[in-house]
Amino acid sequence: MTAVAGPEPSEPIPGATVARLPLYLRGLVDRSEAGVGTVSSVELADLAGVNAANVRKDLSYLHAHGTRGVGYEVDHLITEISLVLGGDEPNPVIIVGVGNLGRALSSYDGFVAGGFPVAGLVDADPEVVGRRIAGKVVRPVDDLGALVTETGSTVGIVATPAHAAQEATNRLVAAGIRSILNFAPAVVVVPAPVDLRQVDLATELQILGYHQHRRTDADPVMSRVAG
Repeated sequence: MTAVAGPEPSEPIPGATVARLPLYLRGLVDRSEAGVGTVSSVELADLAGVNAANVRKDLSYLHAHGTRGVGYEVDHLITEISLVLGGDEPNPVIIVGVGNLGRALSSYDGFVAGGFPVAGLVDADPEVVGRRIAGKVVRPVDDLGALVTETGSTVGIVATPAHAAQEATNRLVAAGIRSILNFAPAVVVVPAPVDLRQVDLATELQILGYHQHRRTDADPVMSRVAG
């Protein structure tokens, strides 16, 4: 495997590479737990749906280089990717909206494993406020600023109904949160210093529907079944 010279440390990592790093990390952790010591760029490429050259280029931004005929050291690569993704220290999370989705997210073990422990829950519904969910007492939205200060939270998750998403986002920004993950089925806007990621489950399902439709049209047997 030919080593690829990485860029200067000050050079930002491209967004497409950052999006693939969690995919690599998930596969690496699985291999580490299985006792596998090395992994090839081809194996990592399969995890992310790219080619091996893309993998080598992506990992060069981490100054991680494999050995020809051997591959990459799994545990070392886990460390390097985790550091880039902020895994060297926890990033506490506040969830706004504790309906069905918010409750499910509050119990998701993957947040803790990824370095994003849920530190607090807030909701606007008086019937929900005060309840203990996933070990946390739900606080009223008016307590959001105080909760962020108390917990040192750096990330906010919006899990409200669509009509409340922008207000929830505004409250998170006002409380000092600069990284927001929006699960609400609504487009929200944030000021320039804030990083926003949108997770629209309905849109993702529609994209899957498109690909399913194409497969059905291309397969005469599936077309007869669907008809």
